Amino acid sequence: MLQLGFVSAILPDRTLEEVIGFAARERFDCVEVMCWPPGKAERRYAGVTHIDVVGFTKNDAARINDLCGEAGVFISGLGYYPNPLTADLAEAKVYTEHIKKVIKAASLLGIGVVNTFVGRDHTRSIDENWPRFLKTWRPLLKFAADHGIKIGIENCPMSFSKDEWPGGKNLAVSPAVWRRMYQDLPDENFGLNFDPSHFILQHMDYLAPLREFKSRLFHMHAKDVRIDIDRRNDVGVFAHPNQFHTPKLPGMGDVNWGQFFSVLTEVYSGPVCVEVEDRAFEGSLAAREASLRHSRNYLRQFIA
Repeated sequence: MLQLGFVSAILPDRTLEEVIGFAARERFDCVEVMCWPPGKAERRYAGVTHIDVVGFTKNDAARINDLCGEAGVFISGLGYYPNPLTADLAEAKVYTEHIKKVIKAASLLGIGVVNTFVGRDHTRSIDENWPRFLKTWRPLLKFAADHGIKIGIENCPMSFSKDEWPGGKNLAVSPAVWRRMYQDLPDENFGLNFDPSHFILQHMDYLAPLREFKSRLFHMHAKDVRIDIDRRNDVGVFAHPNQFHTPKLPGMGDVNWGQFFSVLTEVYSGPVCVEVEDRAFEGSLAAREASLRHSRNYLRQFIA
């Protein structure tokens, strides 16, 4: 069974209570809640703190679980998406330590999934990143397993700003990389937070991986993307993605959602959370809330 939710990052100016209240009023089943450390955002949609996991206690967990129980909305996962393989080792340590805090909070809350990135040094190749990937993630996965938590890795290339170009800041962007990851780190709690839109940018099939990696599907993001073919024909596929790639609400881009859900319903049961990154709906809180309603109305034809 699928449950429809949204990623809380699009409502950064709302408290957790307000986010959960909105979800209940608008008939969403769940919310993926952002858990960045409080402070200035390092990029768009980052730095959102709806649950502060620093010093998080059993009493905090009880309060949040009571809130969700009264609203009839559950938390699909805790989200924190830094770059734990950044070249700055001190910075990377800050990220990995906060990931551990998110894992601990998820355990206290009884939430089974934490969503994040594996990271990448964007100036180095996948092979050059691999030793640090193993060194960083082998103990993190054990830490998560010890707390009963699954790790869902989003497949976003993270190559949309100048400081992320050209390699991107996330290794886990393709089936070839996933196979290698799961061969070297076969931990059963190491899986995917799958987003079909990221395959559109890479000119890849987003249906076949659903079948091949069905045992690794821990969480889903519903985001669409529009590729401007004329613009891409003008600048080429090696141009910066923002020159021809535009995130859109579900149903307003190039993902064939009918085909996607036709396969998804055969291989996955769990939350599907709308991730809004559509600039056309960012002008105001009212517009951002409307974007969630539009997405809900469109996706409800696939998620009863």
